[in-house]
Amino acid sequence: MLIYMLNSLLEPIHAFLHNTTPQAWLDEAAKPQNLPVLLIDHANCELKAAQTAMWLIRTYAVEKDSGDALLAWLKPYEDYVYRRIGNGDFSGYQSGLSKKLISKTDFAFGDELIDKMVLLIKEELHHFQQVMEFLDQRGIAYENLSAGRYAKGLMQQVRNHEPARLVDKLICGAYIEARSCERFAALAPYMDKELGDFYVSLLRSEARHFQDYLSLAEKIAGEDISARVQHFGTLEAGLISSPDAELRFHSGSFVEQ
Repeated sequence: MLIYMLNSLLEPIHAFLHNTTPQAWLDEAAKPQNLPVLLIDHANCELKAAQTAMWLIRTYAVEKDSGDALLAWLKPYEDYVYRRIGNGDFSGYQSGLSKKLISKTDFAFGDELIDKMVLLIKEELHHFQQVMEFLDQRGIAYENLSAGRYAKGLMQQVRNHEPARLVDKLICGAYIEARSCERFAALAPYMDKELGDFYVSLLRSEARHFQDYLSLAEKIAGEDISARVQHFGTLEAGLISSPDAELRFHSGSFVEQ
């Protein structure tokens, strides 16, 4: 039953992505000495995913008051990661928003974007907390890591006029979420049972996130987006298959220096 579930979740992911995680990356990620970097960057990725979804809501879907409520929701997490304020325990913040978000009247897809992105934010922040707990349990101190080239490489190709800009950002979000899902599944057998089971547990939500981003892109574009999906798919596959000197959760094929 578990194998069937995994296959059904991963089939659309593999059909969407243009390649799979290179074996060289898996071999490097599986080295015990690289576990701290892998987990810390995984935590960073979860927070960045929440920030991206929040930026989309604030930029396109809500007025200032609702945007301020979103910023307040994320502030304790950003304070810890960027300013080292707090102790890394966010269990008291899981309730999320203290007020209902009001969508802009001039954006037809505002309510749908809000609903999908708020759920994504809740899940990504929960995953962030879970990874932070793994760090604590394993005696790994959180530290700042430089960002990899992956997300920046995708975003450099985003068009700068609307609604094309929003459509491209949503397509990029779909690829990032799909790659995360593929990488969790590929990495799980190389980890200890506790971490392997954790990565498998993330697959369902990550698979849905990719589909949510893609469906929003299709609706907002109001036209065929297959050429843009193909463009970013080729770009994403190139970033994943080309050499990287630093191991990160979304880095390319690792090459020792």
